[in-house]
Amino acid sequence: MARVQVGDQVYLEEGGSSFGAVRGVQRHGLHIYVENAGDFDVRADAIKAAHDGKVLLLESKLGPALRTAIAHAHTAERR
Repeated sequence: MARVQVGDQVYLEEGGSSFGAVRGVQRHGLHIYVENAGDFDVRADAIKAAHDGKVLLLESKLGPALRTAIAHAHTAERR
C-alpha cells in the first residue's frame, strides 16, 4: 500500500488496458474510479502489485459488480 498513490492507473494484467485510477488509499484497501461506472472500494488483499504508477488487481478477489464494471469500462470507446 505504501507504493500506491492517488492518480495511479489500475489494471488487471501487466501490459493490459487501464480501466480506471486510484482515488484514495486507506489502510484496508483502495478507493478507485472505473471508467463509465464510477467509484468502487477494493480490499488490500485484491492488490497483486503496485509499481511505476500502476496498480494490478487480482480479478478473482473482486466482487461481481466491480468485475462487470471493468468489463464495460471501454464500451463507449468502441461505438
